[in-house]
Amino acid sequence: MPLILSSRNTTVKERMDDPDCSQKELENTYRQFSTINNLISQWRKIYARRLRPFLYKNRPNNLLDIGCGGGDIPIKLNQWAREDNLNLDVTAIDSDKRAIKFAQNLQTLDGIEFINCSSSQLYKTGRTFDFVISNHLLHHLNQKEFEDTLSDARRLSRRKVIFNDLRRSDIAYFFFNILSRPIFRSSFITQDGLTSIKRSYTKAELIERVPQSWQVQKLFPFRLLLIYVHE
Repeated sequence: MPLILSSRNTTVKERMDDPDCSQKELENTYRQFSTINNLISQWRKIYARRLRPFLYKNRPNNLLDIGCGGGDIPIKLNQWAREDNLNLDVTAIDSDKRAIKFAQNLQTLDGIEFINCSSSQLYKTGRTFDFVISNHLLHHLNQKEFEDTLSDARRLSRRKVIFNDLRRSDIAYFFFNILSRPIFRSSFITQDGLTSIKRSYTKAELIERVPQSWQVQKLFPFRLLLIYVHE
């Protein structure tokens, strides 16, 4: 249990969420998401252990990424599946049109679709997906948004949902504050990353907040996975 960060700070806001923030720094942030996610988010491990074993080998699979940001994770998931000779079509959504515009300009592969919409808007279209994932989304959401997003993800998925987020920790805050500054320049990565840690959950807090049908698991060293599996 954190001592300094003993409770969530939901009043602090991320700079990149400001519609009037620097466009140059915002694009650098989207660009640097790939590096920061490679370093801390562990999607390669999650794909290998929690997605790849469940992908159909003899027919197409599809996956939805909610809140895709700069688009690096859906692109990598599509690439990893291709390397494994698996067919994985990825739809990635974000309610921020700036993120979708950046991701669309970055996209170079078939089998990936970027859409500017929310999960509730997508649900109303009637589409469903084998898998639904998200990265660093939960700590952004207020109570109603949190409940609605979990409900949307469950209804949009046919097999499994995986939310991957930060676990609040004094140690994580200390090391990120020191190590990120020389690596991530001219972007919002360091400041917004520290804000995200302040806003994130402990395992006990997340367990208390979600329905019993959802599983909360730690991912070493400072991650939480929130998982729903359809029976």
